[in-house]
Amino acid sequence: MNNRQLFLSHLAQTTDFPLMIEIEKAEGVRLFGPNGEKYIDLISGIGVSNVGHRHPKILTAIQNQLDHYLHLMVYGEYVQSPQAKLAKALVDTLPAPLDNVYLVNSGSEAIEGALKLAKRFTGRPEVISCINAYHGSSHGALSIGGNEVFKRAYRPLVPGVSNIVYGGFADLRRINSQTAAVVVETIQGEAGIRVACTDYFQALRKRCDEVGALLILDEIQAGFGRTGKFWAFEHFGITPDILVCAKGMGGGMPIGAFISSKEMMSVFKNNPLLGHITTFGGHPVSSAASLTTIEILKEESLIGKVDQKAELIKKKLVHPKIKSIRNKGLMMAVEFESFEVLKPIIDRAIELGVITDWFLFCDDAMRIAPPLTITEDEIEEATSIIIQAIEDTKN
Repeated sequence: MNNRQLFLSHLAQTTDFPLMIEIEKAEGVRLFGPNGEKYIDLISGIGVSNVGHRHPKILTAIQNQLDHYLHLMVYGEYVQSPQAKLAKALVDTLPAPLDNVYLVNSGSEAIEGALKLAKRFTGRPEVISCINAYHGSSHGALSIGGNEVFKRAYRPLVPGVSNIVYGGFADLRRINSQTAAVVVETIQGEAGIRVACTDYFQALRKRCDEVGALLILDEIQAGFGRTGKFWAFEHFGITPDILVCAKGMGGGMPIGAFISSKEMMSVFKNNPLLGHITTFGGHPVSSAASLTTIEILKEESLIGKVDQKAELIKKKLVHPKIKSIRNKGLMMAVEFESFEVLKPIIDRAIELGVITDWFLFCDDAMRIAPPLTITEDEIEEATSIIIQAIEDTKN
C-alpha cells in the first residue's frame, strides 16, 4: 500500500474530503511533494509556522536538545533548562503581573488549564465566551466554543457557559458576580478575522474589574507576532488576567501555555495539590524550539515587517470577485460572494501551487496567514497565482 492508501485505511479521518496533499519536504514558505509538486504555504499549517518551515536555527536548537535529553519526568518536578529559559523569555515579552507560565502541549490544553485556574481562583461557577468563538476541540474548550453546529452532537457539555457578541458593548452587562472568567479571542480567527475596537476592549477590561471576573485572552492564533505585535492585546492597551498561547509558539513543534500571575497560579499547589498536571507539557525539545522562535522573531525583526507585508498582499489581491479583505497584520480573510464561489478558487490555487483555506465559521472567506518570513517576491508570486485561480474559475 502506498502512503495515500495507508492514510485512508488506517488514520482516523475528520472529513470525507481531506486535502490529500502528500508532502515529502518543507522549507521556508514552501512545501514539496514526492512527485515534484511545489506549493507556497499561505496558511502556515493554520497559524503554526510563523518563522517558516524548518528554520535553520530551530533545527539546530532541536538537535542540541536531542544531544542532552528528551522527556524526563512529568511537568513541574525536575528543573529542566529549556523550560526555565522559555518561561523567562515569555515573561520578558509581557507586562506585569503576567509572570508565571504553565507549559502544556497544545492550545486546547492551555484553554482547559486556564478555565480550571479561573474557577479555582475565583470560586465562581460561570464562564462567558463569544458567539462564533473557537477555542479548541477538547471537552471544556468545545463547551465554551461559540458555534452550536460543532457542539450539538456532544451535549451535555460543561454547564454554566453562555455566549456574548464579540465587540458588542450591550452584552458586557451580562458579566456579573457569578462570572469566573470571560474568555475572548483577541482577534476572532475561525469567525473570519473579526477585530473589535479599542473602546470595546477597554470596556471589557473595566467591566471584568468591576465585578471581579477574570479576563482570559486566547491568542492561540494571534500571538507570536502574527498581528504585527508580539501579542495582539498590545494593540488595545489592556492586559489580561490569563493569557493563552500555542500554534506559532513552537516553531513547528507542539507546545502551548497559559500564563498568569504567580499569585493566581499558586492555587494549583494546594486543595488539592497537583491541581493541574500534564505528562508531556513543556517537552524539552518543544521548549527549546519555542525559546529559539522567540529569539528568531526578535533577531530577524520579523514582527516589524508584518504590516508592510500585509499591505502588499492587499494591494495585489484586487479583483471584482473579491468583496473585501479583513486583517490584523498577517491574519487575513479575503471575502468572496459565497462558499460556492470560493471553494473552486481554493482548489484551483492548490493545483497552481498555492495553499489557502477557509474558516470554520466563515466559509465565504479565504484564509491567508503565511509564515512571517515570507518575502515580497514570494508574496508577488503567491498573489499572482491566486488571481490566476480566480480568473480560471468561471462560477
